[in-house]
Amino acid sequence: MQALVMLLATGATYYLGLLAAAAAAVNPGRPNTPGSLPAHRRQKRDWIWNQMHIDEERNDSLPHYVGKIKSSVDPKKTEYQLRGESAGKVFRVDKNTGDVYALERLDREKISEYHLTALVVDKDSKKNLESPSSFTIKVHDVNDNWPVFTHRVFNASVPEMSGIGTSVIQVTAMDADDPTVADHASVVYQLTKGKENFDIRGSGLIVTMNKHLDRETQDKYEVVVKAEDAQGRRGESGTATVFITLQDVNDNFPIFTQNRYTFSVPEDIRVGSPLGSLFVEDPDEPQNRKTKYSFVQGEYRDTFTIDTDPSHNEGIIKPIKPLDYERIRQYSFTIEATDPTIDLRYLGSTSPKNIARVIINVTDVDEPPIFQQPFYHFQLQENQKKPLIGSVLAKDPDAAQRDIRYSIRRTSDKGQFFGITKKGGIYNDKELDREVYPWYNLTVEAKEVDLSGTPTGKESIVQVHIEVMDENDNAPEFAKPYEPKVCENAPQGKLVVQISATDKDITPRDVKFKFSLSTEDSNFTLIDNHDNTANIIVKYGYFDRERAKVHHLPVLISDNGRPSLTGTSTLHVTVCKCNEHGEFTLCEEAAAQVGISIQALVAIFLCILTFTVITLLIILRRRLRKQARAHGKSVPEIHEQLVTYDEEGGGEMDTTSYDVSVLNSARHGGAKPPRPALDARPSLYAQVQKPPRQAPGAHAPGEMAAMIGVKKDEADHDGGGPPYDTLHIYGYEGAESIAESLSSLGTDSSDSDIDYDFLNDWGPRFKMLAELYGSDPQEELVY
Repeated sequence: MQALVMLLATGATYYLGLLAAAAAAVNPGRPNTPGSLPAHRRQKRDWIWNQMHIDEERNDSLPHYVGKIKSSVDPKKTEYQLRGESAGKVFRVDKNTGDVYALERLDREKISEYHLTALVVDKDSKKNLESPSSFTIKVHDVNDNWPVFTHRVFNASVPEMSGIGTSVIQVTAMDADDPTVADHASVVYQLTKGKENFDIRGSGLIVTMNKHLDRETQDKYEVVVKAEDAQGRRGESGTATVFITLQDVNDNFPIFTQNRYTFSVPEDIRVGSPLGSLFVEDPDEPQNRKTKYSFVQGEYRDTFTIDTDPSHNEGIIKPIKPLDYERIRQYSFTIEATDPTIDLRYLGSTSPKNIARVIINVTDVDEPPIFQQPFYHFQLQENQKKPLIGSVLAKDPDAAQRDIRYSIRRTSDKGQFFGITKKGGIYNDKELDREVYPWYNLTVEAKEVDLSGTPTGKESIVQVHIEVMDENDNAPEFAKPYEPKVCENAPQGKLVVQISATDKDITPRDVKFKFSLSTEDSNFTLIDNHDNTANIIVKYGYFDRERAKVHHLPVLISDNGRPSLTGTSTLHVTVCKCNEHGEFTLCEEAAAQVGISIQALVAIFLCILTFTVITLLIILRRRLRKQARAHGKSVPEIHEQLVTYDEEGGGEMDTTSYDVSVLNSARHGGAKPPRPALDARPSLYAQVQKPPRQAPGAHAPGEMAAMIGVKKDEADHDGGGPPYDTLHIYGYEGAESIAESLSSLGTDSSDSDIDYDFLNDWGPRFKMLAELYGSDPQEELVY
């Protein structure tokens, strides 16, 4: 009570402060008297208000009275007005009394409060008598709405076999009434369908009521939920449907589709290849099918394995080692199917194991021979021929037990060094050199044959590795090429070069090479260092380059093999001029002293060969040109619209070769020969016979000119001729010609029997013809 009084006193003080501040704002120049309220210019209203209330959905007749606006101003002079969005539409005020009315029934769920402004004005001047005052009209809620679900349909899921009380889904229904008014917005839920398996709690949470919900029996459930108002209006409610899907859990063991499986498989099946499948039924969904197949009591675990196909949940049987019809023809064993991932809490009376019998029959096939070893390794001493290096052996695994014949693939023994007997014995036909090939890898084939020796079955191969053993058959030699040099004024004891040796044979760790000079008659001496090296030093000093610029020094090198071998290697020591510091200034290479090098010989040979080829090509070209001229007239040259005749007139002496009736027809007024059609082109080659020679004096002077004129006039006035120019060559030369034709058309001197050297006697005018047709003595000499 004391706290309430203090709260009221605090509120009163707060409002007094607000009034004092308002008064100061109205009369800022007037001082306030301590302990008293400020004076106002206008007359003080006798009420304070800022809020009105009205119930929603009132059933009485409109308009509905809301409240009253009062003022201390003379009522006869005042007029009340409302301003705001809803003024005049939803609310109005009596301008004389200030009563506020609602013009329509209000719905709080649409608009819960309205904001208006009240005005007190003069009736006549319409001026404000009071400052505008804002106020609020709040709509009181009544319980006039029933709950509505947020969705008409809900979807939910829960694992099968879940315990009682497992949450499924939370459903919610909304009541549009004012939640601040007691029980106006409270909702009560209940199930109208699905009560036997599910329940709903006060907040709308749906839970399971049956712990034996089995997806394999029924996987979907439909539940109907009703929501009611907790107060008053229970006749009105909202409903929603919830579809609940059971999620699968691994609660079922696999069961074989049959109790006995029988398979037939050939004995040559590849290891790891599938030979058959075992099928089981598991009602769980694929992701929960984890079938494991195993052998009962370890039967044939070392022969077969069973892999699980995760996509089909089937067991695939595969052999893990080769099968042999001749050894075991049938396998029989028991298979067990289990699922190790099953939660045992979900199991009922179902047996956790399921078994089936599997029988595998092995069928016989014609198998290739089988070698007793996967590969063979033999050793052979080099430089020897042995009738038997080693033997290979293969057998027919089939019951027929056929004979085996052996052979060596030629691709593995291209040098044909080895042979093999019918029984598999390998021998060498040639001596082998370890330094050439230390190993030989042979491929031996084994084939089944019948009694006559004819191959009948399959073949198999095996690798045979022959190692050639070393013997001391190579003499030592220099480890590398040496090119020693020495100054001509080298002092006694000067080191020229240090040499070492190598051996193509296998060099043991304790190998010892001995060095010596084959002759002591030189200006060099050899000192053996006894570490497989030797030093060549100057014996006396000073060399004469004029006598010998290169000294050839044979060195004997011996090894300690059995037997010991000695080889000779030659050092070519070049004598050089040196400066005072002992540096070489002038040397002749040892190879230059021997003579012409191989490279020089090859270059000389290539030059000679090139010159010979060029000479032959020139001669061949000239011969071909001569042959072309000899046959030139047999290949006529083709030109468009050019008629070439291969015959010429022989003058007055030729009276039998040519038929000049065509020309003579013009002179004697004969009939004109027919012209070709307009669309016909003249023949490329026109064969014209030589006209017969006339007796001397048979033609009048100028007859050639007359003939040409006639032919020209004939061509000019012939309208049926072709519309293009054509060159005609006539073999008529006129009468009384004392010389034969000199035309070069169709003539070639290379194949003519006529000697044209007489043209040289005819004077300068025939000089060109003589050069063209006369023989060239130099050309005849070349050919």
